[in-house]
Amino acid sequence: MKDNNDIADLMAEIGQRARAAAAILASTSSEAKERSLTEAADCLRRNAGVVMEANARDLEYGREKGLTAAMMDRLALDADRIEAMAAGLEAIAAQADPVGATIAEWDRPTGLHIRRVRTPLGVVGVIYESRPNVTADAGALCLKSGNAVILRGGSESFHSSSAIYACLVEGLRAAGLPEDAVQLVPTRDRAAVSEMLAMTDSIDVIVPRGGKGLVGLVQREARVPVFAHLEGIVHVYVDAAADPDKALRVVMNAKTRRTGICGAAECLLVHRGAIDLGQRIVDMLMEAGVEVRAQGLKGSLPATADDWGREYLDMKIAAKVVDDIDDAIAHIRRYGSQHTDCILTEDQAAADRFFSRLDSAILMHNASTQFADGGEFGMGAEIGIATGKMHARGPVGAEQLTSFKYLVSADGAVRS
Repeated sequence: MKDNNDIADLMAEIGQRARAAAAILASTSSEAKERSLTEAADCLRRNAGVVMEANARDLEYGREKGLTAAMMDRLALDADRIEAMAAGLEAIAAQADPVGATIAEWDRPTGLHIRRVRTPLGVVGVIYESRPNVTADAGALCLKSGNAVILRGGSESFHSSSAIYACLVEGLRAAGLPEDAVQLVPTRDRAAVSEMLAMTDSIDVIVPRGGKGLVGLVQREARVPVFAHLEGIVHVYVDAAADPDKALRVVMNAKTRRTGICGAAECLLVHRGAIDLGQRIVDMLMEAGVEVRAQGLKGSLPATADDWGREYLDMKIAAKVVDDIDDAIAHIRRYGSQHTDCILTEDQAAADRFFSRLDSAILMHNASTQFADGGEFGMGAEIGIATGKMHARGPVGAEQLTSFKYLVSADGAVRS
């Protein structure tokens, strides 16, 4: 293991190389970026076996560390997930290039013509746990938006991330782009994270992807601006006017499709006028193996105060009967994390009230919260779900990884 001085020198060098690559990427053609990503996708498909062999080593490491079943699911790769990564790279490649796009333009009486256009942020640092697909998603989105990226994957996904990263580098090489545009920190040493959080001279924004411990650490200690969400405390509210078939189908998917992702439902709220439906939903969840901690309904065990505002990331959910929609909204305001919340109802006025009275990054009506994902939003992928209100919010895709600048032109205008 390197000592801290070695890590500091390593990270400083990576930062300098990323900054130099970012200067080139800012004016790189759309065609070169597209080629790089499609070549990387082809490389992933050709090397699927290599990636799965690397992932097998990570899974063994995860078992030795005693990772939970949900965390192991996040870590695991198979042929379908590798194909999904490759397809995501191609989807991002096919998107319109956000760099240089005109957001707005107008003329002034003084003779000025003003355009506000998108420009890259510069260098993005991504710190993530478990999910090796973040390597592909983050690398691709940063490249598409003209940013260099420094990737620091979790120790448990070290080998998988390295194999995926090799394909991104092959794509850069094939397109004649600087290989330093995408860099993977080549050490498991946690000191590298501390260094990244203080690299204000070379990193423009940090994006953490992981559990509450990692994200909380980054938000507390980072000197670099952060796009992050601390937790995905996702609520689903079953209104009195909910359609039973839709409610049963949506809640089951929202909780059980993948319990370890941030869009998984963690709390079920049921209108007092829909108790019978709510009990059917709870019974269905328990039959599927979900532990339901309930108040006002017959669940696996009674809910306690500790069950509200909790991110289980497991086959567990809290459930509560509420008096009405305003009671549900009050509960979500108190215990939610402003990530994703859903209302199930056929009453448009109720849906409108839910949407207007809550300020979560993503609000849904009659849709599974598992759709809280950049790929499902048409972004190809996402680098994270931002729940703050500065710059980016919700799924962070290529467009959200840009800032803007003003381009002002005139015909010899002078100010009086």
